Amino acid sequence: MNDNFKCIYKILKTLEKAMDYPEFDISQINHEKLGVSKERWARYIEMMVDVGYIKGIRVFVDATGELEIEDSGIRITLKGLEYLTENTIMQRMYKAAKGITDIIPSVTI
Repeated sequence: MNDNFKCIYKILKTLEKAMDYPEFDISQINHEKLGVSKERWARYIEMMVDVGYIKGIRVFVDATGELEIEDSGIRITLKGLEYLTENTIMQRMYKAAKGITDIIPSVTI
């Protein structure tokens, strides 16, 4: 899995865990925590909003050209939960297949 999808997965997984709490501190998933640029992080957020994985947050460029984030209660959606479930299943299948290749080197995935 490449780094882009790892970051997206981490964001969604953290938001899924946050469902148990009344408030969420967005700094738990900010660009610094993920080790990416603010611009890349904002694009991840924007893409996840666009496809319906998260809601309650908006990314925009202000009049001075600065990237702004408006957090009105970021949260994961049902579609985001479905993505996590599907991704977890795919990871398990990949790890199982990788385990087979470790045991039988002639098999490639």
